[in-house]
Parts: sequence; structure tokens; C-alpha cells
Amino acid sequence: MGAVAMASSSLALRPRASSSHRPLRPSRAAAVPAGRAALPAPRTVATTQLSVERSPPVSETTTTTRLYSLAPYPLLLAALLPGAESVTAAFQPFVEIVKTFNLPDWLVHWGHPGNMAVVLFAMGGYGTYLGFRIKLSDDPEEKAKAKDLHPKLLGGMFFFFAAGATGGVTALLTSGKPIFESPHAVTGIIGLALLTVQSLLPTLFEGNPGLRGAHGLLGSSIMTLFLFHAAFGLQLGLSF
Repeated sequence: MGAVAMASSSLALRPRASSSHRPLRPSRAAAVPAGRAALPAPRTVATTQLSVERSPPVSETTTTTRLYSLAPYPLLLAALLPGAESVTAAFQPFVEIVKTFNLPDWLVHWGHPGNMAVVLFAMGGYGTYLGFRIKLSDDPEEKAKAKDLHPKLLGGMFFFFAAGATGGVTALLTSGKPIFESPHAVTGIIGLALLTVQSLLPTLFEGNPGLRGAHGLLGSSIMTLFLFHAAFGLQLGLSF
């Protein structure tokens, strides 16, 4: 009995082979013969296609700064009248006579400006004041005197301005200067033309009372123009 028990215990302790055991397969490296080196694995090169988008050309923008100024010199185009040569030819005999007088240079140079300044500020200034008194005054007697004296003073100013223009032309020709090529000449021509229109407006007051306001506005504008005319004349006199 003892021998049978030992035999059965030895059988129980003997390891049993697993029926699921499979022999190991040799690796590929072991399958390669020893005399030959293994080939490198093929490399996969990833190519990336780059698309470059070209931006449209940037146009260069040039910034231009314009400076504007107000100057009377464009009015010179209006002064280049075709009659300048004929006026010069017409005045030339009188200019030669004036030269024979041997007048002082200061009198030839500043005689015309002095006379015209008196006419502008004395006759023109007081005549303009009377024009406003006609419109604004409540005194019938004052208004009547102003209505009588206002057209006489400004009519006299118109006459002396027209006559003084001949003196200005003579003074310029005596000094050897051009006559119609300055802002002073341009404003003088425009002022005389406006004074002609201004002198005709009162004849239309009876049928058109509204023209009185236009007459006053035009008169004030003419006086302002002649102030610029005087300033240009002073500038012209100082230029030579």
C-alpha cells in the first residue's frame, strides 16, 4: 500500500506538457544568412506641395499738397488790354510836353496819389456818409440836405477820378513805366465802370423803389474797392 501511494504521488507531481505549446518561429533577422547584410528599409519621403499665392502689386500713392493763396495778380489778365499801345501813343505828345517843364521828381511821382487820396477820403467818404443818412435819418431837414449834397459830392468824385486817371497815366509814362500792368490800374478801371452803373441807378428809382437798396450796397462795395485801389497805388508808388 505504501508503494502504491508513493507512485501515485509521483505521478501527481510530474509536470504535464501543455498541448497548446507551439514552437517559436525564427525571426527574420535570424533567417537572413550570416554572410549578407540586411537591406535598409525603404524610406518614405513625404513631399509637400507648397502653393505660393502672389499678392497683387501695391500701387504707390503719391500725396500732393496744394497751397492756395488769395492775390490780386490774376487780375493782370484783365489789364492786358489791346488799347494799351494806342493809349500810350495818344499820350506821348503830352508826356513830352510835361517833360519839358522840368518838374521835381517827387511831384511827378506823388502828385497823382496825393490828389486822388483827397478826392477819395474827402468827397467819397463824406458823400458815402450822406448816403447812409438819407436812409437812416428821421429828420426830414437833414434828409433833404443829404439828398441834395450826396449826388453832387459823388458825382464830383467820379469826375475827378476819371480826370485823375489821365494824370496817373501821364505820371507812369513820364517815369517810363507800363500803364495797364498793375493791380492799381485794374482796380481803377473796374471802379470807374462800376461808378458809371452807380450813377445811372438813381434815374430808375421812381419805377423801381427796390433799387435804392441795391444802390446803397453797390456804393459801399465801390468805396471798398477804391480803398484797395489806394493801397495798390501806394504799393506801386513805392516800387520805383
